[in-house]
Amino acid sequence: MTVMPKPLDVEVREFLNKFDFSACLACGTCSNGCPVTATPGMEEWDIRKVMRMLAYGMVDEVVASDFPWVCTGCGRCAYSCPMDIDIPAVMAHMKSLRERDKVPGSLHKGMQNNVDTGNNLAIARGEYLEGMADLGNELAEECPGFYVPVDKQDAKILFFPNSKEVYGDFEDQFWWWKVFYAAREDWTVPSEGWEAVDWALFTGNYAANKFLAKRKIDYMHKFNIERMIMPDCGGGSYGCRKGMEACVLEDPNNEVGFTYLYDYLVGIIREGRIRLDKSVNAGRRFTWHDSCKHGRELQRHFGRGYFEEPRWIIAQCVDDFVDMTPNRGLNYCCGAGGGMWPAPFDDQSAWHGRHKFEQIKRTGADVVVVGCSNCRDQIMKRLPKYYTDYKYEVKYIWQLVAETLVLEPWEAELVEKATALADAQWQAFGVDLSAGEY
Repeated sequence: MTVMPKPLDVEVREFLNKFDFSACLACGTCSNGCPVTATPGMEEWDIRKVMRMLAYGMVDEVVASDFPWVCTGCGRCAYSCPMDIDIPAVMAHMKSLRERDKVPGSLHKGMQNNVDTGNNLAIARGEYLEGMADLGNELAEECPGFYVPVDKQDAKILFFPNSKEVYGDFEDQFWWWKVFYAAREDWTVPSEGWEAVDWALFTGNYAANKFLAKRKIDYMHKFNIERMIMPDCGGGSYGCRKGMEACVLEDPNNEVGFTYLYDYLVGIIREGRIRLDKSVNAGRRFTWHDSCKHGRELQRHFGRGYFEEPRWIIAQCVDDFVDMTPNRGLNYCCGAGGGMWPAPFDDQSAWHGRHKFEQIKRTGADVVVVGCSNCRDQIMKRLPKYYTDYKYEVKYIWQLVAETLVLEPWEAELVEKATALADAQWQAFGVDLSAGEY
């Protein structure tokens, strides 16, 4: 069948002109390395075909399809492309062209909640603060003096919670909190606009992506925070980094300090601020899942991906570690990226993750360590429903560190001081600690 090129909308043409489609060799390297190829319900689609469709001006057909949404933006195609075409950026733009009321699943609603209320689930400020107070009290039974500092002026570290943990997976927050406690960190969380996850990245909403980043920047300036820990998930960290990049290009005064969770953990371990006991992990084999956005996509767009740092951190915690094959820049996506974890594409997402399951199985590992909340949920919850012949645990890398910690209680004087600060903070926020449990 003969395909005639179509005229393009001016704005779309201007965007696509950034990518030299004429350089595409139609070699198929992108589709051969892409786990989406032959995804259920779209068996005749692959990324090579989509790129040729766009080259012929068939933008409307691509935008109307599910393909940009089942693409996780993992970057394996671009990593392997001999002509270095940034295919994930093209797919993200196709998402941006979809009418907002036709964005699949809850992604747009969650993103709008974040813009309007400060978090994806529209959790009220009072409920959030009460939860932080009650959970902090609960952890203080194990870690005397612990509390969650909120809106602390001049803190050295700013940390953003994930709404799914604030809403339901409450005690998942304890792992980072134990690390901060053991390191005696000077840290804080925001009272508002605290969401770690950026679904604007997943929905192709450039304006909201910049808005969410600017909100974090403004908070840091207001409270004079030294550094923020980039949120863990791909959308949170990579989305925040992209949004911050746009803000700094607009105004250099928007530059703020930040660190990635890997650099932070490496730093406090090397500085001796925490102690670890490997023996608690004896008798189990561990492997590491390279997150797409923390690895090859971060390397591609910002010059540095995190490949060796997580392996070094794990080596401080365990004696039996084995890598997946392939790994690092060639590692397979788990299938959760690009909003696929909360999106209504379970079968497609699990298909995408089939290579990940086989990688895990080949290692013989008992525990898969991850650095992203979406990856963790996908590997722990979705893949085992589809692939049942191998069992494993899944742990966050900061969970592994927290479970390997030698926890040393604070001195009585420090506990007393922290308790007084906590009481004053919650009183100032109007939180009644005697009102009941979260």
